[in-house]
Amino acid sequence: MSDPDTRKSILITGCSSGIGLACAHGMRARGWRVFAACKQAKDCARLQAEGFDAPLIDYTDDATIHAGLSEVLAATGGTLDALFNNGAHGLPGAVEDLPTDALRAVFEANFFGWHTLTRAVLPVMRQQGHGRIVQCSSVLGFITLPWRGAYNASKFALEGLTDTLRIEMHGTGVQISLIEPGPVTSKIRVNSISHFERWIDWEASARADQYRSSLLKRLYHSDGPDRFELPPDAVLKRLVHALEAPRAKPRYYVTTPTYFAGALRRVLPTRALDWVMRR
Repeated sequence: MSDPDTRKSILITGCSSGIGLACAHGMRARGWRVFAACKQAKDCARLQAEGFDAPLIDYTDDATIHAGLSEVLAATGGTLDALFNNGAHGLPGAVEDLPTDALRAVFEANFFGWHTLTRAVLPVMRQQGHGRIVQCSSVLGFITLPWRGAYNASKFALEGLTDTLRIEMHGTGVQISLIEPGPVTSKIRVNSISHFERWIDWEASARADQYRSSLLKRLYHSDGPDRFELPPDAVLKRLVHALEAPRAKPRYYVTTPTYFAGALRRVLPTRALDWVMRR
C-alpha cells in the first residue's frame, strides 16, 4: 500500500505561461502538490508531461470549472489547502468603443469564472477548517489607465468582491488575499490582440487618429520590457507569503509602479490623480 500524499495542495489557474506557470513551478519546488490548471487541453498535456497534475479549467465554461475541481478533489481525497485564481485577458480600446457584449465577455473570463470557482472551493475549506484563497488582481484594480476600461472594470470588481469576502470569512480559518502586480512579464499584450480585433471597430471611432498614433503602436509593436517590469517570479514571492505566513496580508503590491500608484491614490485628490494617469 502506497503512503498517502501529505503535501499541502494548491490549485493554480492560468498556468500555460507567465505568472501561473512561474508560480506552479515555484510552489512545487517548495514541496506543495500543485494542480496547474490551463484552459486549453494542449497546455494541460504539456504540463502533465512536466509531471504536474493539470486539470482543464476555462473560466468562461462552468462545466470545466466544476469538472476540474472535482478532478482535484478526487486526487486529494476531498481536501484543498489553497486556491490561486490567476489568468485574465485584456481588451484594449476606449470605453465609448467598447460593445457591451465585449465587456460581458471580459467579465466572464476575468471575474465571473473566478467567482464560480471560489464559491465551489469555499465549502471544502469550511469543512476542513482552513484554507487560503489568493486572487491575482492588478495595479489596475485600484487606479485606472486610459484605453484599458474593460480590464480596469473587471479588476475593480474583483477587488470589491474579494474585500467583502475577506471580511465575511473572518473567523472561519479561511484567509483571503489579493496580489496586485504592476508590469510583469507575460503574454497579456499579445493575447489581447485577438480580442481587440474581434470587438473594437477603431477605424469607425471618433478617436481613430488616437488609435493610430498611440494604441496600435503599443499593441502590435513591442519595444522590449516596460520600465520597471519584473519577471513573474516577483509574484511568486508574494504568493509564498500569502500561503505560508501564519497571518496572510490582505493585499500584496508587486513592482515599483504599484507602490507608486498606491501612494498617489492615498495623497492626491481625484483630479490630480486623473492628470497623472493621463500623461
